[in-house]
Amino acid sequence: MELGIHFVNFTLPGGPEALAPALAGTAKAAEDIGCSTFTLMDHWFQMEEVATSQDPMLEGYTSLGFLAGLTERMTLGLMVTGVTYRRPGLLAKIVTTLDVLSGGRAMLGIGAAWYEREHKGLGVPFPPVSERFEQLEETLQICRQMWSDDDGPYAGKHFQLAETICVPRPISTPRPKILIGGSGERKTLRLVAQYADACNLFSTGPDEVRHKLDVLARHCDDVGRDPAEIQKTILGAGNPLDDVDAFVADMAAYRELGITLVEIMPFTDDPISLVSRLGDEFAPRLAELG
Repeated sequence: MELGIHFVNFTLPGGPEALAPALAGTAKAAEDIGCSTFTLMDHWFQMEEVATSQDPMLEGYTSLGFLAGLTERMTLGLMVTGVTYRRPGLLAKIVTTLDVLSGGRAMLGIGAAWYEREHKGLGVPFPPVSERFEQLEETLQICRQMWSDDDGPYAGKHFQLAETICVPRPISTPRPKILIGGSGERKTLRLVAQYADACNLFSTGPDEVRHKLDVLARHCDDVGRDPAEIQKTILGAGNPLDDVDAFVADMAAYRELGITLVEIMPFTDDPISLVSRLGDEFAPRLAELG
C-alpha cells in the first residue's frame, strides 16, 4: 500500500517567513521516505474545520510549482481543485505547465467545490450545486480534449472555447492523471467511472468504503468500463504514530477492498519531523500490505 502526504496546515511557528522552508522540508522528507504522492488543498481561505478562515492558506498551484523544483519522484497535485476556482482552459494549461516543469509528475485532482465563504469573500461566482456538477463534467471534457490531438473548439452549456490549443503538450502519457474527489453516489462516482483515473474517499470505515466502491463498480458497468482501471485512494484520519498497530490494521482492511494509497495529514507544528518518523515507524509496515 502506498503512502502520500496531504499538507493542509499552514499555521506554523515562525509566521509567513517559515512557510516556504516548512513546506519544502516536508516535501523532501516525504520523498525521502518513499511517498508516492504529495498533495495540497485548493483553497483561498483556510477551512474552518481545520482552523479559522483568517489562518494562513497558500494558493495551491503556485505552491506546487515551488515543490516541483525541489522534488524528483513524487506525483504532485491538489486534492482537490474546486471547479469554480479557474476557468477550465486555464486550468488545463496550469496543470500542463506543472507536468512539464516537474518532468511528468502532475495530477489533476478536481471536484465540484463547496466553500461558499471564500467565493463570496473574493468575489468568485458560486452557482448552485447542480450547476457546479454540470460545470465539473464540462471541465473534465475540456481538459481531456486539451490533452488530446483535438485542438478544435468546445461548445458546452457553461463553457465555450474557440480553440483548445495546449502547447507544449504534457509529458505524462497519455496525459496527466485525473482524480475526482468526493463520494456522492449519484453524480460524483458516476463522473469517476466516466472520466477519472483515480478517486479519493474519506476513511469512514471499511463497510462504508465498500459500499461506495460497489456503487462505483455499478457506474463502471453502465459506461462499459473495468473498475480495476481506477485507482482507489483514501484520506486517512488521525496520526498513525498514535497507535501504529491499530492504524496498520485499519489500513489492512481498506487494502482488502482495493484501496492502494492512503494520504496522511500532518497536523503538527513540526511536519518535517512527523513525516520523517512516519518513514521509520509506519511506512515500512504499510508497504508490507502489498
